[in-house]
Amino acid sequence: MMRAFSRFFTVIILLGWMSTALLAQGRLPVIDALEAELQVLQDREDSLRALIENERLRELRLTMRAIGYPQGEVIEHSAMALSYDETHEQARWVMHVIHPLIIEGSVSRTNDFRPDPKVGSGSAVEEDYFLKTPKADGSFEYDGFGYDRGHLAPSADFRWSRTALSESYYYSNMAPQLPEFNREGWASLEDAIRGYVYRNPTNALVVVTLPLLRDGLPKIERSVNSVSIPDTFIKVVCDPIAQRGIAFVAPHAPLTKPMKDYATTVDEAERLSGFDFFSGMDEGAEALLEASLDLSAWFSDEMLGDVEPLDPTSLPRGHFNTTQAAYHSGKGKEVIVCGTVVGTRTSRSGNVWLNFDRQYPNQVFSVYINKEHLVNFSYDPEKALKGLEVCVKAEIMDLGGTPTMRIEREKQLVIRSDSER
Repeated sequence: MMRAFSRFFTVIILLGWMSTALLAQGRLPVIDALEAELQVLQDREDSLRALIENERLRELRLTMRAIGYPQGEVIEHSAMALSYDETHEQARWVMHVIHPLIIEGSVSRTNDFRPDPKVGSGSAVEEDYFLKTPKADGSFEYDGFGYDRGHLAPSADFRWSRTALSESYYYSNMAPQLPEFNREGWASLEDAIRGYVYRNPTNALVVVTLPLLRDGLPKIERSVNSVSIPDTFIKVVCDPIAQRGIAFVAPHAPLTKPMKDYATTVDEAERLSGFDFFSGMDEGAEALLEASLDLSAWFSDEMLGDVEPLDPTSLPRGHFNTTQAAYHSGKGKEVIVCGTVVGTRTSRSGNVWLNFDRQYPNQVFSVYINKEHLVNFSYDPEKALKGLEVCVKAEIMDLGGTPTMRIEREKQLVIRSDSER
């Protein structure tokens, strides 16, 4: 028995000594071998993913060629094509494809604005939009010319491909746009177009975006290349699978109307621009697509319920519409805002929200009634006010970027009568 215990303790001591020796030498060689094999597999995976992305980009270019470029000398990039106008120092048009992969895409903005190397005459440059002067602390002082570098093919449409997204920052894909146009109304339109892909996740969209260029357009005064300032922008959209199309014509100004009010037929966009869109399609299908306009196919039910803000000239003195409400936000004084209640909802906490003119989540003005104050109303605001034109009096605050009023009493809200409209 003693010999057995002795052998057992000898083995334990020996194993302990071997482990200590191995630890002193480093980890086991088999771990290094396995990690090296894993790295080979990861490198192979990265290589295959790059090949797949390149093939998808090639597929998009083939799709655009097949559906037909508008007129002009064509410059092709990985996922967009354009025709450049040297006179106005921007693209005549830019065509791209919104791939359903944007639904899962996670590539962030690259902001690597740069000249387009494929524009032989030279594209616009940074100095066409602002001046950047280095300061002693290493930062920069910016002197803007009043216009955003507005994407024609939106970078968000390429968030599934780092290559395509980066190329969307070529200056050939930029046009000068007022900040309130680029960041608000035009951005909402681009969101609505992407929303179509989310609702139809098997359908890619072909989109042509263009500034309406013509003689006599004003120029950015300090632009080094005399970039023209368009007064109208157009988007033309085609779903080749469903064989339906739509166009949007928007003035270069704050867009105060619901997006559906800027919608028109592809035929009308062709008449205004002089371009022939989607000429590679079957002639009969092209004619039908370009002449029809089915808003219900392109907009969600919520967006179709949006209405135009009330005409401010029709309102009494001291009353404002929902577009004007933002200018009174945070001023600390009560104002009267009038609009149409297009959406109502009760939150999980029991509070009531009223959205004026545009429905959630695209609201432009909201009214909030805390559940404890609902007893101060002789009716149920959520059910009774939807679809009515009303005026509300309270202070306006900014709540998540939306001008919002909190009201506590029924007398703060007045339903407009027919005689007031």
